[in-house]
Amino acid sequence: MRRQFAIAGAAALMTIAAHAQEAATVVFDGDVADAAFAVENAIVGQGLVIDFVSHVGEMMTRTGADLDLGPSPVGEDAQIFVFCSATISREVMEADPMNVSHCPYGIFVAEIGGETLVGRRVYAEESMAPVNALLEGIVTEATE
Repeated sequence: MRRQFAIAGAAALMTIAAHAQEAATVVFDGDVADAAFAVENAIVGQGLVIDFVSHVGEMMTRTGADLDLGPSPVGEDAQIFVFCSATISREVMEADPMNVSHCPYGIFVAEIGGETLVGRRVYAEESMAPVNALLEGIVTEATE
């Protein structure tokens, strides 16, 4: 019986992970540094505080060199801006307490396929619609 629950739990986690993999991106007319500046301003402009900036491009470049893998596939300057909205997070967690698994939220900037992209996760759960709207608004503001 426990084995059946473990298998069901693993399947549920894989389903959640699959949903978290979907991303929406917009091409930014400029380089990654300019895109990062625009994203930072758009987040702060919403009255939000950036908790952390992950310098994923630097990490990929550094570890790629250490492992003889070549340059970063997302560009050397790729970043992920991590932040939260107390009011929207409260709203989505009131709708479904398991939405805690999605907080904090992130917007990334990267150079992929020769283009500067600004992107975000797309949350499939209907209860996450306010987060999708927040992230879409920030990406739109940053890329216009």
